Parts: sequence; structure tokens; C-alpha cells
Amino acid sequence: MKSLALIATALAFVATPALANPEAAMTKGGCMACHAKDKKLVGPSFKDIAAKYKGQDVSAKLMDKVRKGGSGVFGPIPMAPNGPDKISDADLKAAVDFILKS
Repeated sequence: MKSLALIATALAFVATPALANPEAAMTKGGCMACHAKDKKLVGPSFKDIAAKYKGQDVSAKLMDKVRKGGSGVFGPIPMAPNGPDKISDADLKAAVDFILKS
């Protein structure tokens, strides 16, 4: 019986995805080349993004914006599209949630 419980625990651990580390994912995905937590670089700061969308349910909208790229919301400099090869969907969701809480 102990071995069955041990196997079940091991399977649950393997089947559970690791929690995303948004800051590490954003660094690995290249986001930090243009964005910073509290100051404008090429793109807006996370603090400015969070302030603009405060109280709004915009996670899906911002994820789509990251995937497709674009310009005009924070100025004329366009953001390049960022596909799943740069940042996974799970990491992107965690990053957007992190940014909106900045």
C-alpha cells in the first residue's frame, strides 16, 4: 500500500507543471531589453502599464498584444511580435499577471 501511495505522489508531481517565474521568463523572452519595472526604456515600464489598465480585465488583450506586436498605445515605437518560441503561453500569462500587479 505504501508503494502505491508513493507511485501516486510521484505521478502527481510529474503531471503538475512547474509554477512560472515571471521575471525569469521575461528576461529569457527578451522583454527586459525594452521594458523595466519602474522606468521607461524603449517601451513603457511595468508600473505604467499596470496604472493604465488598473481595474480592467485585460490579461487576454495584453497577451494578444505581446503575441502580435503593435504600436500607438504608449507611443509611436512599435513592439515586435513575440511568439511562443520566445515565451510560452504559461510564462506569458504569468508575466502579464505580474505586470498588472506592479
